[in-house]
Amino acid sequence: MPELDWSKALEALSYDPARPMLFSSGVFLFLFLGFSLVYALLRKADTLRILFVTLFSYYFYYKSSGFHFLLLAVVTLTDFSAAALMQKARRKAVRRLLLILSLTVDLGLLCYFKYTNFLLETLAPLWHGSFQPLDIFLPVGISFFTFQSLSYTIDVYKRKLQPLSSLLDYAFYVSFFPQLVAGPIVRATDFIPQIRRHPLVTRAMFGEGVFLIMSGLLKKAVISDYISLNFVDRIFDSPSLYSGVENLLGVYGYALQIYCDFSGYSDMAIGIALLLGFRFPDNFRSPYKSGSLTEFWRRWHISLSTWLRDYLYIPLGGNRKGKLRTYVNLLVTMLLGGLWHGASWNFIVWGGMHGLGLALCKLWAKLYRRKLPRLFSVLLTFHFVCLLWVFFRNSSFADSLTMLRQIATDFHPELFLPLVEGYWRVFALICLGYLLHFAPDGWSSLLRRFVTWLPLLGKALLLTLLIYLVVQTKGSDIQPFIYFQF
Repeated sequence: MPELDWSKALEALSYDPARPMLFSSGVFLFLFLGFSLVYALLRKADTLRILFVTLFSYYFYYKSSGFHFLLLAVVTLTDFSAAALMQKARRKAVRRLLLILSLTVDLGLLCYFKYTNFLLETLAPLWHGSFQPLDIFLPVGISFFTFQSLSYTIDVYKRKLQPLSSLLDYAFYVSFFPQLVAGPIVRATDFIPQIRRHPLVTRAMFGEGVFLIMSGLLKKAVISDYISLNFVDRIFDSPSLYSGVENLLGVYGYALQIYCDFSGYSDMAIGIALLLGFRFPDNFRSPYKSGSLTEFWRRWHISLSTWLRDYLYIPLGGNRKGKLRTYVNLLVTMLLGGLWHGASWNFIVWGGMHGLGLALCKLWAKLYRRKLPRLFSVLLTFHFVCLLWVFFRNSSFADSLTMLRQIATDFHPELFLPLVEGYWRVFALICLGYLLHFAPDGWSSLLRRFVTWLPLLGKALLLTLLIYLVVQTKGSDIQPFIYFQF
């Protein structure tokens, strides 16, 4: 009987910065099978079940960010304590002070890990010094779990939510592994009522969960990763080396890549949560079908856009303080939304242009009540969004300008057919991705019902075929989810 190599087993279970835990990895699938068996045994023992899931979630985060899981504990302890003290405080000034404490800790951690180097680089010319970046590791998903925890303390402060009496329950909410590192940002008001409820997974929930997991795997591991490794990354890494038509097709490819990557993660997160008996709100609803920028932000990263609306835009005054103030509030909200994504001028431009676009959409709606033809408005919105993806994806502002200059001045349309012939697999997947995205909503509902209807053996065979497809198309290196960097 061969001996078990404990060193390799320990290595697989330890944190590896080069190979963070992913839903699409074999290690996670193996661990999730074992997790599911224990979870099923504990389904009627609420406290043990909650403790087990919380410990597994912390381990999952350790596999993603190493010992930075301690930050998760700091945020949890701070916000739980602040909310509990708010409930007991009689004076509004004390409640406000506790809210400020929560905001300071959460946003302070976020600012330090995410924006310190950007701020020092921006201010360096003031003292005529050269900038040397500090060695600061960005913990995976810190933007997500800090915003999620803040929604709890803010809602308790506004008396929209009663604080939890159990620290374990709150730790479970903040660390719940399906959406911990890349969303969706689940509100406490949506999640907390489900914590102590016995997890009941109906046939419909199970079928929907399996469908969403398969949908996410197809989007991420087949479409997004393949077109990224074999075409999109090459264009964005050196835009000056490619013609305008290649750069333009690279932008269209990235628009599909980021959608498939992020919505694929959201699909898998929502699907895994369903298999555990929890429901998350939708995070994407075919955003490129939008006929305006306002509609786009109702369909794209819904959990973030609604968070910014409820906790930033409305407190700033929303549309209640006149037209000019409304436009300013939109611009400020989207500028901060851009900064939430990353510390660079590219993200500031991306967020600012989205804010300006939303303001122009509101102005247009007020001045011209007649709507544009739907097809024209969808194409216009899609291309405006694609234009801004140039700034979102490029590593520097100069590269963004280079890419736009290549498209405008060095187009060479005669290269289109040879390019498609040379990269026919890439463009076949791009066409498939856009076809699935723009397909009628009824198609997705029909597929979902079909997967739900299939017997367990049929679901297993379908998943096996998908995993085989993933293995055939995947690259040699692991491809982290794009939003892990946010």
